[in-house]
Amino acid sequence: MSKLIRFGISMNEQLLEKFDRLIVQKGYNNRSEAIRDLIRSQLVELEWADEDQEVAGTITLVYDHHVKGLSDLLTDLQHDFHDLILSTMHVHLDHFNCLEVLVIQGKAGDAKKVAEKLISIKGVKHGKLSITSTGKNI
Repeated sequence: MSKLIRFGISMNEQLLEKFDRLIVQKGYNNRSEAIRDLIRSQLVELEWADEDQEVAGTITLVYDHHVKGLSDLLTDLQHDFHDLILSTMHVHLDHFNCLEVLVIQGKAGDAKKVAEKLISIKGVKHGKLSITSTGKNI
């Protein structure tokens, strides 16, 4: 583990009061851990911006499984990106709607590309890409 360094931060009183309310609301034990998470979040966003950076994440899809050929099309696309998709979970939400969560790991550009392809398919009602770090660089 690396050496812990203390440093000071100056900010106006109103901003600090809002921050203190936020860290209580989110359950942080102290300001330091909240600030560390904010810094990590910014570093992860930098990773996402680099299309060649390795990232991990999920693609979440909600779709109508009664749309003809949709399930096959989704499966075919997932096979096309088998090197990026680590796991898939399929849930039947009701008689018509399914939720599919794909766990992915690979280059940020590829993650965005496959997510856009899956989300834009007719019959997909909602989709979301959530990218995070692999943890190697933060």
